[in-house]
Amino acid sequence: MSEREDATITADPDYTGFINNIKKSTGIDLAQYKEAQMKRRLTTLRTKNGFQTFSDFFAAMMKEKPLFYEFLDRMTINVSEFWRNPNRWEVLRDTILPDLQRTGRKLKLWSAACSTGEEPYTLAMILSDKDILSKTGILATDIDDGALAKAKQGLYLERSLKDVPKDVAARYFTPEGPVLKVSEALKKNIDFRKQNLLLDTFDDGFDLIICRNVMIYFTEEAKNKLYHKFAASLRPGGYLFVGSTEQIFTPAQYGFESTETFFYRKK
Repeated sequence: MSEREDATITADPDYTGFINNIKKSTGIDLAQYKEAQMKRRLTTLRTKNGFQTFSDFFAAMMKEKPLFYEFLDRMTINVSEFWRNPNRWEVLRDTILPDLQRTGRKLKLWSAACSTGEEPYTLAMILSDKDILSKTGILATDIDDGALAKAKQGLYLERSLKDVPKDVAARYFTPEGPVLKVSEALKKNIDFRKQNLLLDTFDDGFDLIICRNVMIYFTEEAKNKLYHKFAASLRPGGYLFVGSTEQIFTPAQYGFESTETFFYRKK
């Protein structure tokens, strides 16, 4: 995007006011997201709901919870699948987890921006198959209450399981009408919580943080801040697992070293 295009976006007082109002009322800082794609996405949502201005759209969102939840859903792009990019999960299962298990203590794992739960449940399936799920703590967080409610409910359409090995799906899902229900044994080992990655403080001592297909929506400044926060939250020897379009080109500045593709180990 050219500087002229960027200036045109930033100079829009209606959208700038919307950003400021959202931050004041919710703590969500849309300025930390790539402006062109965020404005385009929210303009589509605003128009779909019949509003001519972002000012009117904001006023309606503050009165109507379903509209606010739709805004959150569009903002965070809650599109997820189980076993997304299967070969990376195989690396986690066969290489990363065995390395972490060498410590011999209970592992502390975190699925950051977990959306509707497919990612932490995938992790839980792998841990269960390795017979270490009950000895592991899994935290799963997201900013969207609606997404977290769906994750806790654990009901999914069959298409979201397209990459799950059939024998694994048979062990951990049961048909319930037109959907599939995730096993209670997986549910009880995941702690779902609401969290704003950009605003909230993080816990520490994690052995593994998974944050995939989220950083692509943030500005470079926001990414830099988050990578430093993730590094501080990992114990030495812990891993950050990112998405397939989110390679960290200078991991050393955050105290990371690249190991397997899209896995970064804290020194």
